[in-house]
Amino acid sequence: MSVSVLFVCLGNICRSPTAEGLFKAQLEKVGLEDVVATDSAGTGGWHTGNPPDKRAISAAAERGIDISVLRARQVQAVDFDRFDYVLAMDSANLSDLQALRPEGFTGQLSLFLDYAQDTAQTQVPDPYYGGDEGFEHVLDLIEQAAEGLLADIRQRHLT
Repeated sequence: MSVSVLFVCLGNICRSPTAEGLFKAQLEKVGLEDVVATDSAGTGGWHTGNPPDKRAISAAAERGIDISVLRARQVQAVDFDRFDYVLAMDSANLSDLQALRPEGFTGQLSLFLDYAQDTAQTQVPDPYYGGDEGFEHVLDLIEQAAEGLLADIRQRHLT
């Protein structure tokens, strides 16, 4: 792999596994699944080992994306050695990641929606406590940001 991306949210059962699954599907569509590695994690560890939320699994499945095999894990300092991009779903998780980031990290640590072109939103809202429509909205935002991220990776690493 020449490029690696880690998607991070709070519990790693809604937003970040959705982002990982959608981005993987996008990579497969353009034939880059062997060039770009993906993973997801949460800043909190209370869901470690659990599958994504069943509403996230269902919303992703409706778009042809299977995230049911993913399992939650907690982000660790070593992840900064393993990933070129560490992308937070919201500012609270970005702040937690900035506190965890080692001195020598030279990769990209930012909000995932920084890569979205067509939205004024800067954060992917946590759909956990809302209804099914929140998971659809999250997928829409993630799709936009994934397109921008793929363009950035192509420009920076694959040209």
